[in-house]
Amino acid sequence: MLEVKNLNVSIGGRKILNDFNLTVQDGEVAAIMGPNGTGKSTLSYVIAGRKDYTVETGEVFLNGVNLLELEPDVRAAKGLFLAFQYPLEIPGVATLTFLKAALNAQRKQRGEEELSTPDFMKRVKQASDKLGIKSDMLKRALNVGFSGGEKKRMDILQMALLEPSFGILDETDSGLDIDALRVVAEGVNSLRAPNRGFLVITHYQRLLDYIVPDTVHVMAQGQIVRTGGKELALELEKSGYRDYVTEQAVA
Repeated sequence: MLEVKNLNVSIGGRKILNDFNLTVQDGEVAAIMGPNGTGKSTLSYVIAGRKDYTVETGEVFLNGVNLLELEPDVRAAKGLFLAFQYPLEIPGVATLTFLKAALNAQRKQRGEEELSTPDFMKRVKQASDKLGIKSDMLKRALNVGFSGGEKKRMDILQMALLEPSFGILDETDSGLDIDALRVVAEGVNSLRAPNRGFLVITHYQRLLDYIVPDTVHVMAQGQIVRTGGKELALELEKSGYRDYVTEQAVA
């Protein structure tokens, strides 16, 4: 379970999140929608541990552990995963090498044995086949020369291998065509489980046609201003965010 309590965050002296509160239960898929500049991506970065932001007050708990007291790698080992809006390219680092290093680093943090190469390759093949990721992509440098859809699939592959207890998808639908969106969504849906929660951050309802949320939150001015069921996303698709747009902070 993810619990965000009275979170106040600023950057460069400018307030972004204002007494922000959010709870996502185990097994729940919660969506956050809202206009540009309201702090949606900031929320994901702060939870994951990005250093640019100043947390003035508040707490963020994952399964009872206060994430704000931990370094980003420890947060990940505790079960947190962030799928980026714009996945990074890492020239010179083979995708398979990166995946194995990431998986074994987390296992080491948790006091578990590292995976042998045969066990690792078996897991990669099973997960990559589901996502339509070809073996030659895994031999290339991570995300280098990949299309937008391929990068997003690679993010979901990482999540499938790491098996986090909580996944944050920061505008995963950005830059995807319909076919790529379906594949990515199917990968996410295959990971839905009673002990795993998701926070899906998006501007558009179309993603929620494929990853159907249990709860939809509207975010504006750095806080949740409305909460409803999946039908709220359809309402926003029709009416837009005009009722929620005032002077915004930053994305």
